[in-house]
Amino acid sequence: MAGRVLVTGGAGFIGSHTIYHLLKAGYSCTVVDNLCNSSQKSLDRVRSIMEDEGVKEVDLDLMEVDMCDSKALETVFEKYGAGGFTCCIHFAGLKAVGESMQVPLLYYQNNLGSTLNLLELMDKYDCRRIVFSSSATVYGAATTMPITEDTPTGAGITNAYGRTKYMIEGILGDFHKSKVKTEKPWSVVILRYFNPVGAHPSGKIGENPNGPPNNLMPYVSQVAVGRREFLTVFGNDYDTPDGTGVRDYIHVMDLAEGHLSAIEHMATKATDQYKVFNLGTGNGYSVLDMVKAMEKASGKEIKYKIGERRPGDIATCYADAKAAKEDMGWEAKLGLEEMCRDLWAWQSSNPNGFE
Repeated sequence: MAGRVLVTGGAGFIGSHTIYHLLKAGYSCTVVDNLCNSSQKSLDRVRSIMEDEGVKEVDLDLMEVDMCDSKALETVFEKYGAGGFTCCIHFAGLKAVGESMQVPLLYYQNNLGSTLNLLELMDKYDCRRIVFSSSATVYGAATTMPITEDTPTGAGITNAYGRTKYMIEGILGDFHKSKVKTEKPWSVVILRYFNPVGAHPSGKIGENPNGPPNNLMPYVSQVAVGRREFLTVFGNDYDTPDGTGVRDYIHVMDLAEGHLSAIEHMATKATDQYKVFNLGTGNGYSVLDMVKAMEKASGKEIKYKIGERRPGDIATCYADAKAAKEDMGWEAKLGLEEMCRDLWAWQSSNPNGFE
């Protein structure tokens, strides 16, 4: 279904890796990003990677726009006209869990408001395919493993960030239903991520958090490279093999490829579908498993201290991703060794991120 893809938040971690896959597959990309928690340098690096791979010219356009400003966002659609975008991948949003508990209104205003503006304009300009970047946080305090797409959502979500993802899923569901029996039905694919780690194997693009990382592996890699003194492990008394929390970690390159699979799935299936897919490996690794794997990849000692459990954390969480394989033909191919190898390639080459 080659054409032009609108990628909101495309200068971020997962967005930039997805754009790499889209360009490789022959798509043109227009990125909408206000760069509040990302960097234009990620897209410059994507161009550089493509050039390294022998692709001299890529159609990659960045428009620096705040999506909460509907008039500014409409200029993006006006530039390409009705039908100018074959589909949209919606990554844009604030995403720091801790911050979302301190300033929840900002998260609701930004994440929900930008999505409402986007849907309204997509409908107006005849772009009726969307892939939404959701999260396993919508499953809340689910304790039955593995988590399937039928696992209940909404209950036990402990932060405003997770609730915005849950609420946007609901908005998309209601909006899709309202269009089913019209002349302009919509296709919606929701991708629920588990824990993305790693980087492009070149080491040129990777996760570039503002301030102290909120996720485990960027923090671990910053300890390895000397930016942080030690890692705090939140709890070692869970009912797991080594007492630390177990999670499903997925290589960002596999995760990014899942978005390409979703776009091509929409192109070949009915025009009025609404699908939800987990993107994970189905394997769980503990915090200490991840620390040891990163020590092996980096050749560095990673110091850690045991702290108290964090409120709301559960012992074990991993995905059942069979639906994505059966319906979209997608499955994770890369393992823990590749995740840590590529994360270290990024962190060691860019100890201060893009700066």
